Amino acid sequence: MSLPPTDLDPIEIRILGCLMEKQRTTPDTYPLTLNALRLACNQSTNRDPVVDYDEDLIHDTLQKLHRRELTRAASGHGSRSSKYRHLVPETLGLDQPEQALLAVLLLRGDQTPGELKTRTERLNGFEALEDVEAQLAEMAEKGLVEKLERRPGEKQVRWRQLLGGGESFLDGAPTVATPAAEPTIQVERTDEIAELKAAVARLEREVAELRERIDS
Repeated sequence: MSLPPTDLDPIEIRILGCLMEKQRTTPDTYPLTLNALRLACNQSTNRDPVVDYDEDLIHDTLQKLHRRELTRAASGHGSRSSKYRHLVPETLGLDQPEQALLAVLLLRGDQTPGELKTRTERLNGFEALEDVEAQLAEMAEKGLVEKLERRPGEKQVRWRQLLGGGESFLDGAPTVATPAAEPTIQVERTDEIAELKAAVARLEREVAELRERIDS
């Protein structure tokens, strides 16, 4: 097992997190093609921030991750497209619960144990909040995560990953601008729009997955 990197750039963080997530949520289409990985990186749901990476940027970043022994090309038998997988278990020696927590932290930034318990359900269901906290404590000993000071008004502390990204997440990486807040009188309309956008995003992912299965 290697020591965890601490200087991954924001694009490496996003790609690694996506590969870890999709291995669990869409195993039938994993490893991912370059196009599938682009769609995963640019999702409008379960991502913070929302970005707009192109395939060239993702391909170049995959080469950097390959040199770090964190990803590998893994074209399947009969596949017409190159596919890619992560090497987190092999390189960092992480088990599934650790991978689930790390993936969500890579994709969504600092979070409380309660948020992590909810958001890792599809990746690795934790029975109790105490299980999440115990796992985070073990990961902290490995230099993967750290506990932040409690924010005013919050009951739970927040945790962050230590592989990289930091404050420069937006530097050199195209992002989608966050829309301005709607007036209170339009809250219901805003919720409807958000639901429609989420539905469209789900349909786009399903279409992309169907195309990947056809191409494979």
